[in-house]
Amino acid sequence: MFGKKSNGAIIATLLLTVFIWGASNAGTKYIVAFWPPGFVGSTRLLCAGLILLAILKWTKWLGELTPLDSSLRRELWWRGTVSLAIYIAVFNWALHFTTASHVALYLGAAPVWALIWEERPARTWRSAQRYGAAALAATGVVVLFWPALKRGTGNWMGELLGITASITWAHYGIQCRRLGAKLSGAEISAHTMWRSGVLLLPVAAVEIAQKGLVWRWEFAAIQSYCFLAGGVIAYALWNNALRHWPTSQVFLFNNLIPLSTMMWSHFLLGEMVTATFWFAMALIVAGVVLGQTRWEKVLGRSWVPAE
Repeated sequence: MFGKKSNGAIIATLLLTVFIWGASNAGTKYIVAFWPPGFVGSTRLLCAGLILLAILKWTKWLGELTPLDSSLRRELWWRGTVSLAIYIAVFNWALHFTTASHVALYLGAAPVWALIWEERPARTWRSAQRYGAAALAATGVVVLFWPALKRGTGNWMGELLGITASITWAHYGIQCRRLGAKLSGAEISAHTMWRSGVLLLPVAAVEIAQKGLVWRWEFAAIQSYCFLAGGVIAYALWNNALRHWPTSQVFLFNNLIPLSTMMWSHFLLGEMVTATFWFAMALIVAGVVLGQTRWEKVLGRSWVPAE
């Protein structure tokens, strides 16, 4: 299905992926106002994971399906699955309390948290680069969070959950990197998605028992779009790009997801875009670019201090 692609084609598919994920974030924001966040997360992960698993089992579109032994199954449960379940629950509750654009922007800082998670401070240029990037991104997070905290408005909980979602997403990425020694990215997503959906089923059941479930075809259609387009199609396009480009190059397109989410949320949900959002986004994007760029390749080794 996915053959050799030109750079232009890969850029186009990545932009389409960003566009799809922005719509998915806005759609999730809309339905968590009516459906329990845990139920939304559980059913979406379960459906998307099982579809990805079926594609891996019966086609070669996303590569081969690796047989799982008991040790690898335990790793999938305790590493990727628990992290993903916590992340999606926190993410959906964050959307319940605050704007989709703010939550997406907090997630934009996740690559920086992952960078510093994996390395302690040291007296090297690379360490200074990473922690400088973290400082920029953290400043952006504070700028975005501060107005809600200062006003004491109800959405401060959503902002705090958005920051937590960013950290848990980074943790999930680290677990995926460790699992990546044995499984492909598509396999990790498929296995951890459906398992996380199962793990969240009791939470969904409690939410429905307490608050009920208002059924509307409109909500079902949005949920279907989110797990089919956002969970399967977009992931397939993203995974294809990772086959042709370095991971760091592909992940720079993550910086466009807050913009895509903001545009979808503004035009479909009427969310206001403030000057604070733009300032925070500039700081967070600058931090991510600073932390992920290999400056010795951009500027030349003579301009970068030796380790």
